[in-house]
Amino acid sequence: MAELNVKGLKELQKFMDTLSPKLEANVMRSALRAGANVIKAAAKQNVPVKSGTLRDSIRVTTRSRGGKVSASVNVGGKNAWYAHIIEFTGAAAHKITAKKGSALAFAGGLYESVDHPGMKAKAFFRPALDAQAQNAIVEVGKHIKSRLATKHGIDTAGIAIK
Repeated sequence: MAELNVKGLKELQKFMDTLSPKLEANVMRSALRAGANVIKAAAKQNVPVKSGTLRDSIRVTTRSRGGKVSASVNVGGKNAWYAHIIEFTGAAAHKITAKKGSALAFAGGLYESVDHPGMKAKAFFRPALDAQAQNAIVEVGKHIKSRLATKHGIDTAGIAIK
């Protein structure tokens, strides 16, 4: 990953140090969510789309525990359990067989077994992070600056986030 060079974050940290812990956590939580949404948008653009289930499973979560605030961009879940296969390993060609006394419903028909042709891995998540890390950090800084100025009346005009 390339070196990140963002100006103005030290000045924002000085402002953040003057706030109450609860207020600081709220500002940071929303700012981290804004930065994570930059990565989420890039991942959604990169993801291979067949049905849209995998794309729709990309989500941002935030949490605050023990005075530490974090944000995560997650992909997959109950309906898109295969996210790691598409991102990392791909799949070799293989046969899929129905359980005994059952059938596979596929393309409007019922089958005992089908041959899966396999697929190569197509990373979509890591390239999104690599391409948008700098923009995500800048977005966090801009969000903090904006939130302090608009919701808390702190003069942040002298801070430039680039």
